Amino acid sequence: MPLLVALVEKRAAWWPDRVARPSRSFLVGLTAGAVYFIGTLYWTARVMRVYGDLSAPVAVLVTALFVAYLALYPALFAVVLERLVRSLGRDALLLAPAVWVATELGRAHLLTGFPWALLGYSQATVLPVAQLASLFGVYGLSGLVALVNAAIAYAIVARGRRRAVPIAVALALTGVTAAWGSARMRENSLTRVGVPVRIGLVQGDIAQDQKWDEARAASVFQRYLELDRDAARQGAAFIIWPESSTPFYFEQDPVGADAIRRLVVQTKTYLLFGSDQIEWGQPNRYYNSAFLLAPDGRVAAVYRKMHLVPFGEYVPLKRLLFFVGPLVEAVSDFSPGEQAVLLPVGRHPVSTAICYEVVYPDEIRTFVLGGSQLLTTITNDAWFGTSSAPSQHFEQASMRAIEEGRYLARAANTGVSGIVDPYGRVLARSGLFTSAVLVGEVRFLTGFTVYARIGDLVANLCAFLTALTLLAVIWMERKRVTSERKVSGTGS
Repeated sequence: MPLLVALVEKRAAWWPDRVARPSRSFLVGLTAGAVYFIGTLYWTARVMRVYGDLSAPVAVLVTALFVAYLALYPALFAVVLERLVRSLGRDALLLAPAVWVATELGRAHLLTGFPWALLGYSQATVLPVAQLASLFGVYGLSGLVALVNAAIAYAIVARGRRRAVPIAVALALTGVTAAWGSARMRENSLTRVGVPVRIGLVQGDIAQDQKWDEARAASVFQRYLELDRDAARQGAAFIIWPESSTPFYFEQDPVGADAIRRLVVQTKTYLLFGSDQIEWGQPNRYYNSAFLLAPDGRVAAVYRKMHLVPFGEYVPLKRLLFFVGPLVEAVSDFSPGEQAVLLPVGRHPVSTAICYEVVYPDEIRTFVLGGSQLLTTITNDAWFGTSSAPSQHFEQASMRAIEEGRYLARAANTGVSGIVDPYGRVLARSGLFTSAVLVGEVRFLTGFTVYARIGDLVANLCAFLTALTLLAVIWMERKRVTSERKVSGTGS
């Protein structure tokens, strides 16, 4: 809201014009974006310093460059909105939701995308309002939050009785959304249909610097075997371990692989676990993979992570970022998978997202349209330490449950692991940096939410409306300038 007011108000001495010039609106938007992303992504500096072998100054520099890139999107929002306000007047403030959603959509797709900390996630724990995601996705929530802020900003800068109209409309829409969302949660039908299954989540709590320590490999593996048996004793029929949970390559270690196979045969359970995979060739290709073992010990399916983490699983623009040499050496050079493979748990297809793949709404929707009846995600958030990142990651994953109308089960190496119902309610949740086993009931569901059917249609319409309005404004202004020049030429 302060950003919106700053784009049109003439109150501060350092703001000389009634409407900011494009360069100034760009700088204001860039500043607002920098503050926002520093506050939400501050932990990236620690990750690069501790696990990327970068010195503290270089880690801060890389984080600053990353934040500066992300801040370009709020800056673009500010420039576009300022242009519309300059041409159409203060009423154009009410176009802010469409412009904001358009820039978020761009951030989610350009340069492989990074849709972390979208504005709509601020409502992830406000469940009555968050139900809107089942209709329009997280971008719909972003639009609603932007609308409320735009209405407040309009009331501040406008004059007369009209200033109250946008606030009244925004409050009414929010109230209707919350009332409908509350009714949807009370109706609770998705928790009474489908086939139930008891699921177990294993959180090994293995420190990042111990994961590939050969001296600790046996104890790490033994811990997972014991926790798995604990989950089976509690009645779990489908057990999930985290990303890269095995301290060896499953397909390359016959002893370890046989131990896991014997485990599932003894416990008569399905087991989903993460393990790196090698495809031998010239050159060799490495994949961050998820294996599903059936109760008879056979590999039922393998999913290869399709959306890799920049600076975590590969380093983009290596030549340009020459000063991050240690990071290039420390980061594994993974290849992306190419298929949205479903995992058969009995007769029920299940999907999994590895690590931050789960923050991509359209990718999870692809799995659901392909037949997934249960969402799972496996991750290793040990990189994040005790920062807010694990909680951010968990809440963003929870939004996928609401969007798709599916239960979601999340196994994390050091937390947060948890089970979320189709309404975003957290049924079970672990703490950080603690060994844990979570067991609970989920259901295989087959219905589709509105969002599952239409996807990001509303977000794309926002982008279209923004582009169309901006082009119309530019065309009208050029036409006006041309007319004035003709009149001036005639008069002379």
